[in-house]
Order: sequence, then structure tokens, then C-alpha cells
Amino acid sequence: MNYTTLFNTIKTYCENEFPSTTFTGTDGTTVVTTLSPTQVNTFIQQAEERIYNTVQLPSLRKNVTGYLTSGNKYLSAPTDFLAVYSMAVIDGVGAYTYLLNKDVNFIREAYPLPTDTSLPKYYALFGPTLNDMTELSFIVGPTPSDSYQVELHYFYYPESIVTAGTTWLGDNYDPALLYGCLVEACTFMKSEADMVALYNGKYAEAMAQLKRLGDGMERQDAYRSGQYRQKVV
Repeated sequence: MNYTTLFNTIKTYCENEFPSTTFTGTDGTTVVTTLSPTQVNTFIQQAEERIYNTVQLPSLRKNVTGYLTSGNKYLSAPTDFLAVYSMAVIDGVGAYTYLLNKDVNFIREAYPLPTDTSLPKYYALFGPTLNDMTELSFIVGPTPSDSYQVELHYFYYPESIVTAGTTWLGDNYDPALLYGCLVEACTFMKSEADMVALYNGKYAEAMAQLKRLGDGMERQDAYRSGQYRQKVV
């Protein structure tokens, strides 16, 4: 399901065209132009964020590389960063050392002096950067004794279907996206309780199936876990 199909399906299910955009013509008449997608886009983006914070899908993972500089224990996070999956330091021969997540106070206590230098062992989410209070940064300990490459695997929100046109979620499991949008739309329209319950139920059913995929099937295989067996009664 691409954006256009999703947009039109939401309007069809809701039997609502939602607010229209108007402008005044040169002769003073008011002319109705295309329907405003603003409100429907809000439904879609809210539904996407709810889904992405409920199921850990492969499309929510990203990895980047950066560099720690000698004598500097701080590292800027990517602009689209939300949470860490793992952080590794790569030494001069290409060996990976995965850092352990700790609190900032642990790192400050364990390595109180900037001159406590070595290959980093720990990292913590430090807080906003001085240059941009909307972006986050990391602190590592001990202070890097050399310039090291860093590989960061992290959780982020992929581009919304609103702007991308197509997404992994829309292409591979659109029921969760559609019913999530309809739940948001019902809230906006102050729909009857039975309709709210209906769409909430359909959304919960779709999310259970999506969690089976994202948090279940994609995290095991038949070799290690054995094939799924349904109990015969």
C-alpha cells in the first residue's frame, strides 16, 4: 500500500473528506482547490510512531561509522538517533571491541581525569550538544588514547510514507498501518464508541501479527529453534 492508496482508503473508511484548502480568485470568488492532506498526514505519522515503538522491525535499524579523536571523550549522535542497539570501537588492525552501556556518573567516577586514556570500554548517553540543544551526544570512558573508528547500530524512525510514498511497513504489512490510522481518525472525529472499539480491536489484531513477525519469526530460525508446531487437541 503506497501513500496515495492509504490516503484515499482512510477517507473512504471514515466517509469524511476532511478539511479542504481554499483560495480567493482574482475576481473575488472563493475557489475550492484540492483537499488538504494535513490532517490525514497527521493520522498516518502518529500511527507510524505508535507502531515503531511497539515492534522492533528490521527497517528501524541503521548503522553508521564515525571517529573518536584522541583526548576527546565525546561523540555526537546522528541527527535521526533515538536509541542504541550497540556501539563498537574498531582499533588499528580492524578488531571490534563492543562498549558496555553505563551511566554518565559511572564513567565520571571510574575515569575522573581527562588524562585517564586508553581504548574506551564504556559509553553513556550524555545529553544535548552545545551547538544544537535538539541533538544528543555520547561520552566514553576511558578517554580515547588514539583516534578510533566507531560503529554505531541504532534505532531511528524511517522516513514517513507521507513523504517517501512507499515504506517497508506499507509494502509488507499494511493492515497495522491502516487500522492505526483509523484509530487516530476516530479520535479526531469523536466517533461512536462502537466504531472506536471496532478499529481498536482490528489494530490490536494486526499488531499481534506484526509482533509475531518482527519480534518472533525474524529473531529465530528452524535450525536453532525448531519449526513451529501447533498443538493438536
